[in-house]
Amino acid sequence: MSRQRPFRFGVQISRAESSGEWQEKARRAEGLGYDVLLIPDHFAGQLAIGPALAVAANVTTRLRIGTLVWQNDLRHPALVAQEAATLDVLSGGRFEFGIGAGGSFPPDYEWTGIPFDPPGTRVGRLEESLRIVKGLFGEGPVTFTGRYYTIADYDGLPKPVQRPHPPIFIGGGGPRMLTLAAREADIVGLLPAMLAAGGQFRMEQSTGDAVAAQIEHLRQAAGARFPDLELNILLQRLIVTGDVRQASEELSREWTPLTPEQILDTPSLLIGTLDAIVEAIRERRERLGISYIVVFERDLETFAPVVARLAGT
Repeated sequence: MSRQRPFRFGVQISRAESSGEWQEKARRAEGLGYDVLLIPDHFAGQLAIGPALAVAANVTTRLRIGTLVWQNDLRHPALVAQEAATLDVLSGGRFEFGIGAGGSFPPDYEWTGIPFDPPGTRVGRLEESLRIVKGLFGEGPVTFTGRYYTIADYDGLPKPVQRPHPPIFIGGGGPRMLTLAAREADIVGLLPAMLAAGGQFRMEQSTGDAVAAQIEHLRQAAGARFPDLELNILLQRLIVTGDVRQASEELSREWTPLTPEQILDTPSLLIGTLDAIVEAIRERRERLGISYIVVFERDLETFAPVVARLAGT
């Protein structure tokens, strides 16, 4: 396990009907003690990443901003580097750079005609993209010739405030993505592996034992870097209840093939009283090293008492 890090908490928010509503959401997240406001990357039903995060940074002082996560297939790495560095400059060094191979929402590809390539191709493209983006964050021009991208003597500007670059977040579940994250990331989001067709995940890989195996793969792949990795979970379901047995049985019927017992030991699920949830989070940090938890906007208020008790500890 990595050294015990202080807890950090983030919230993923993607929609607002007005500028005022969006600004209030950012202020509310900061006021409730969340560390990071994150936005996903889809074409449907959400604000554009760059403008939304810039506004959120402008109306807050402590709150960090980030992407969870940019889909590499949807834009060129030179554009990603420029937008990420701009957000880091405009936020005064509060940006966290999340990126993935894409594919969690296939309509993004269907609507736009972007080819939905096999997983190996998408991950290979992401590997090249990361090399380019890191190069453009550095000093001087970049020249790169790969299988998917070519960069010719291009000096990307602006440069980010955080050096050598903003924290890099990579989410993954399969061996190749985990190995890439072990090599390139500062923050690793632990996910089940995605099915080749996209949009669905291997839910049996979300159990406590499966996540422990992912972390062991990270440890072996990262080597000396492993203690420096921050481990993250995106909380898929938060159920505050005194009837844990009933809630776990109901959820196991939805989250097949997990049993009620496995449901209760799945890091991306939290079920129980607030006291029990706090203790489960502490136990998972002790056992697995997971210290960074992100919730969806729907759980912003419900999870806030947990944030108040654990943030920074």
